[in-house]
Amino acid sequence: MRWENLSPDSEHGRADAALFGAEAVTTRTFDTPEFRGITFHEIRARSIVNRVPGASRMPFEWTVNPYRGCSHACVYCFARKTHSYLDLDTGLGFDSQIVVKVNAPELLRHQLASRSWHGEHIAMGTNVDCYQRAEGRYRLMPGIIEALRDHANPFSILTKGTLILRDLPLLRQAAEVTDVGVSVSVGFTDEELWRTVEPGTPAPERRLDVVRAFTDAGIGCGVLMAPVIPFLGDRPEQLRATVRAIAASGATSVTPLVLHLRPGAREWFMSWLAEHHPHLVARYERLYAEGAYAPRWYQRRITRQVHDLAREYGIGPARAGAPRRIPAPAPQEPELPTQLTLL
Repeated sequence: MRWENLSPDSEHGRADAALFGAEAVTTRTFDTPEFRGITFHEIRARSIVNRVPGASRMPFEWTVNPYRGCSHACVYCFARKTHSYLDLDTGLGFDSQIVVKVNAPELLRHQLASRSWHGEHIAMGTNVDCYQRAEGRYRLMPGIIEALRDHANPFSILTKGTLILRDLPLLRQAAEVTDVGVSVSVGFTDEELWRTVEPGTPAPERRLDVVRAFTDAGIGCGVLMAPVIPFLGDRPEQLRATVRAIAASGATSVTPLVLHLRPGAREWFMSWLAEHHPHLVARYERLYAEGAYAPRWYQRRITRQVHDLAREYGIGPARAGAPRRIPAPAPQEPELPTQLTLL
C-alpha cells in the first residue's frame, strides 16, 4: 500500500509530497454489525486543509476531509479514484477500506491559527461523507466544528448522513459567530433505486427527516438533488415525487446535479449497470461519450424541470457555492437598550 503517495493535493487527484508515512498507520477491524467487513486505517496526517485545483468545477477553494473511502458505498461516487493512489481498490476497497485521519481536529485548529491562513470558506463532505458510519465511532467532526467555531471561520457541510443531528448544538454555536452552510444530498426518493446505488446510506426519507429537524430548530437547510441518474431516476414523475418530498421537508432550496462519471467511478458504475440494467449500457456509452459529464442539453433539461417543480412547490434553487446561513437563536427581550451584535 503506497501510503507515501497520499499528499494534501492527492485528495483532488494529485500525488506530491507525502501526507504521512507508513509507520504512522494503525489498521483496525471491529466485529460489530455496523462495521463488519470494514477495515480502518488510522493515520496521523500532516495536513488537513486541502486546496481545490484551479481546474476544478467546485465553487469553493478549500476543503477538509477527515476520511478517505466511504462505507456509504454509492456506486457512482466520483471520489473512488483517490483510492488508487494508495494501491487500494476503487470498487469494494473504496467501500470497505477507510482511512481515518485521527488527528484532524487538532491539526485543523493548528492550521487555522497559522498566520498564513486568512479565514477562507472551508467545505466539508465534498469528497467523501464526513458523517459516514465511521464518524459514529471516531467522533472527529465535533472537534472540527469546535475549531472552526473558535476561529469564527466560515464553513459548509454536505452530507447523506443522519449523524449530523448529533452536532446540531455545535452548529448553532458556530452560526452565532460565522457563516455556516448545511446541505443534505437526496437525488431521488425511489426506494428500489436507493437500495441498489446507495446501499450504505440512510434512506432518502431519513435524510429528509434531517432537513425537517433542522427546519424545526430554526436552521435553514438546503438539498442538493444529486445525482439525478439518467434513465433510472429522471422520469418526470420521479423528479416530481422527489421535489415534492424535498419541499415537504422544509428545505430552503433544491439544487439538481446530474450524474457525472469520472475515471474510477465510471468503471465501477458501468460494471454495476451491466449487471443490473444491461439494456442501458449502450445508452450510457452514447450519453457520456464526450467525457465525465452528460451533455449540456441534458443537464439543462433536468435543471429546468427541477426548477419549475421547485417553484410550483414553493422552494427555489440555491446560488452555486452559496453557504446556507444558520441563524442564531432569537435573543430574549433585553430590559435595557443594548448595542446590536454583528454576526
